[in-house]
Amino acid sequence: MQCMMSAMGAGAAASGTRSFVAARHFAWLTPGRMRRLSGGLVAGALLASTLLVSGSTPRAPAGPQPSAKATAAPTR
Repeated sequence: MQCMMSAMGAGAAASGTRSFVAARHFAWLTPGRMRRLSGGLVAGALLASTLLVSGSTPRAPAGPQPSAKATAAPTR
């Protein structure tokens, strides 16, 4: 669920950035460039959400954990 929320947030940020750029009416922004910019923003956002956002807690190691008594050095 966390992954999907991150991807949706990244997609929304890319969409908002695209809308902002489109509303500015830059002279260099032709329809073809706008299409490529949109694809690049979405791809970059999804890639960033995949690589840069991690889960909230680390996973516990698999298997039983030894007790502190079993791993302590014997006393003499």
